[in-house]
Amino acid sequence: MRKILFSLVAVSTLLVSYIAVLNPPPPESRAKGPTAQTDAPSIPPTLAPRKPANSELLLATTTSTQDAGLLDLLLPLFELTTGYKVKTLAVGSGQAMALGERSEVDVLLVHAPDSEKKFMAEGHGVDRRLVMHNDFILVGPPEDPAKVKAEKSAPAALKRLAQAKALFISRGDNSGTDQLEKKLWKSTGLGPKGQTWYQETGQGMGATLNVAAEKSGYSIVDRATYLANKKNLKLEVVLEGDKDLLNVYHVISVNPRKLDKINAAGATAFTNFMTGKQTQELIARFGVEKYGQPLFFADAGKDE
Repeated sequence: MRKILFSLVAVSTLLVSYIAVLNPPPPESRAKGPTAQTDAPSIPPTLAPRKPANSELLLATTTSTQDAGLLDLLLPLFELTTGYKVKTLAVGSGQAMALGERSEVDVLLVHAPDSEKKFMAEGHGVDRRLVMHNDFILVGPPEDPAKVKAEKSAPAALKRLAQAKALFISRGDNSGTDQLEKKLWKSTGLGPKGQTWYQETGQGMGATLNVAAEKSGYSIVDRATYLANKKNLKLEVVLEGDKDLLNVYHVISVNPRKLDKINAAGATAFTNFMTGKQTQELIARFGVEKYGQPLFFADAGKDE
């Protein structure tokens, strides 16, 4: 009961803080100066903010943020405090950016840095900000038949998998995870595509993990999605901690100059929300109580 009450108080405090920032008092009340502070602070009679001119916001995000449950926490708070209604398209980062290139969404939350830089260079985005990071891990059957745990680096682990012809399950969907995996395979000088032991699902991370578990195969996954699904999987971490497995997320506003229908104001509001202090604190705490560790590390305002 104490934890529930604490959570309610925390959320209420955050709501009031956001409303205070996003809906400041009219100029005449601010002009009163110090005398205005004599009034006792009060909670706004309603949590409903001023309704935006265009309240529909289209967000293309990675399946990892959806599968981990982070958006289930953040989006209702964003909607309550801004008046926007978010329509979420949870796809791979590559697909998300393709939607952005076609101006079919307003804002992106993605984790494929090389593709993101290309997206910005080609003029598809106007504002790219660092939000958070976690890491990728290599998971596999508890018995680890390929003896991957003996390795310290991701390329060495992949080479061992290839030598053992151990079943590897890839997303194969051009997501951020898939791009990272393909980059790692390239660094080994090996080309697994087409090999019988290398299989692509063409699906999101949660579905791909389920296939790996059912077939007792190996796979690369972001830590947040793994922890969120771990209890339903018979997969263990066989490699972690390699610097090449860093997983960085950015929020990107789609360029409104390409198409008038882009909700630029909504994209800016979402970007400010994701990089704001209160949201960053929520991100930093997300998962700690349930898993004993954060699923993401807040990075807004830090140097990359």
